[in-house]
Amino acid sequence: MKQDYLDAGNPVISMDTKKKELLGTFYRNGSLYTQAAIQTNDHDFPSSATGSVIPHGFYDLKRNTGYITLGTSHDTSEFACDSLFQWWVNEGIIHYPKAKSLLILCDGGGSNSSRHYIFKEDLQKTANALGLEIRIAHYPPYTSKYNPIEHRFFPHVTRACEGVVFDSVETVNTLISRTSTSKGLTTIVHILDKIYETGRKYAADFKEIMPIVFDTHLPKWNYRAIPQE
Repeated sequence: MKQDYLDAGNPVISMDTKKKELLGTFYRNGSLYTQAAIQTNDHDFPSSATGSVIPHGFYDLKRNTGYITLGTSHDTSEFACDSLFQWWVNEGIIHYPKAKSLLILCDGGGSNSSRHYIFKEDLQKTANALGLEIRIAHYPPYTSKYNPIEHRFFPHVTRACEGVVFDSVETVNTLISRTSTSKGLTTIVHILDKIYETGRKYAADFKEIMPIVFDTHLPKWNYRAIPQE
């Protein structure tokens, strides 16, 4: 599927969420050069934090570029789909103006869980808003290590941020924006300061009327959201 999309000039995007980070003067692994010692707390108790940041990432396989949305609320399916929307309007449509479909490679759990209909409902809304077919390919359990973003983008993000205190969202934004490699990897960061509701339920009739098209091969992990008029 990846090769078919690339040959057709359609984007192939790897998607995942990095670990949630607390904001505050907390110790973080790594070393860096400073002019004076930095005093930090050795325990990151949530009660001592000034907030939190959730980095939701996209990696463009063809262009070797990364895109991070920094959420300040909760890692929900709505947040994942809003992040996808932001990537498309800020990056995707610029570099793939003739794209007919978008292939997203992602894990099977978390905010984009293959088991949750709320993700499929939010994904369908996103496809409708973009007017673009979105094809999802979940990695089955215990195989998420093969998701390209895990070894081609996130390790470099970790390296760019090691040892630095995350005292604010703006600091995290600045650090991640510097993520790059000698082979041309570049990174764009966007802060999404929106409050997301947890525990949302999909519409009562969504399962009966949903336009999601499941593949005949491994339909549990492969399906398409086709935009509706």
